[in-house]
Amino acid sequence: QVQLVESGGGSVQPGGSLRLSCAASGFRVSAYAMRWYRQAPGKEREWVAGINISGSTSYADSVKGRFTISRDNAKNTVYLQMNSLKPEDTAVYYCNRDYYWGQGTQVTVSS
Repeated sequence: QVQLVESGGGSVQPGGSLRLSCAASGFRVSAYAMRWYRQAPGKEREWVAGINISGSTSYADSVKGRFTISRDNAKNTVYLQMNSLKPEDTAVYYCNRDYYWGQGTQVTVSS
């Protein structure tokens, strides 16, 4: 069955970097559009970045130029490289394919 497992979250100071991973099973990430979302405390879940079948990427304005989504077809994994992190990036980050979701990974940006 379809499974998405996120990892790589943690605590980092403002300006720092993290790389999130989304390990997929039950399907090939190269055959589907994949997305990252996030949800901050008290806020609705919001779309962060996406990569489509052709490899084209798109980003929310709030992360454009700082975050990079990519995939490794051999490892069947999608990544989110997050640089120049800000306190407002603090959230639980989720990997998504269609109506499938991972369990999320916490990212905390604080001094």
